[in-house]
Amino acid sequence: MRRTIRWAVTAALLAAGTAWAAEGNYSAKTVKTPVPKEIQEDIAKQLSDQAVQLLDGKGTLLAEVWLRKELPAQATPAQLKKGLTYRQIRETTLLGAIRFDQPGSDYRKQKIKPGVYTLRLGFQPRDGDHMGTAPYPDFCLVVRASDDKQAGPLKNAKQLQELSNQATETSHPGVFLLFPNRQPADTAKVIGKANGHWMISLKAPAAVGGEKGTLGLGLVLIGHTSAE
Repeated sequence: MRRTIRWAVTAALLAAGTAWAAEGNYSAKTVKTPVPKEIQEDIAKQLSDQAVQLLDGKGTLLAEVWLRKELPAQATPAQLKKGLTYRQIRETTLLGAIRFDQPGSDYRKQKIKPGVYTLRLGFQPRDGDHMGTAPYPDFCLVVRASDDKQAGPLKNAKQLQELSNQATETSHPGVFLLFPNRQPADTAKVIGKANGHWMISLKAPAAVGGEKGTLGLGLVLIGHTSAE
């Protein structure tokens, strides 16, 4: 982990601080609630008014996720029918937004302050610095809502990383691992994985041209990389 902009990884979203334990009976609940006012107007128009809430075993609200109403995909009709993968979505694409209601941390154990952030798709660099740091190379990167101005894809991965660095106030973006999730249920739920990882299973609407499909998201909210 020598680079100024490097990754750390696995799939999903957060943990840490006294409010985020590695063990617990987490649950997800879908509620109708407005998109946070901190989200820029161009982005807010793309987001659903249904939020998925992550709760701990005591019912304390930890985070809320708003998915995009429809993800733009790059896939064939056959791929769309089978179910999309992360690699059929352009890197830096806006996936949704999240509000952290408690102090937390990303997959690298970097502190994430309470507040509102956008979620954009990123892929782990294929280099020696990142070998063995995550079971999968797909991530959500967080960008502070005030720093994310438009809903379209960003210029490139470097721009996304630099924006996300501001969210962590470090030289590394805020990253949350994405597990493969090819058959998501219609209703969001929390699923426990190996090594203390807990992911929210989400079913995101997607489209290619006029054809409709879905992308299963496996967003890890609880759990960290074991790499140092």
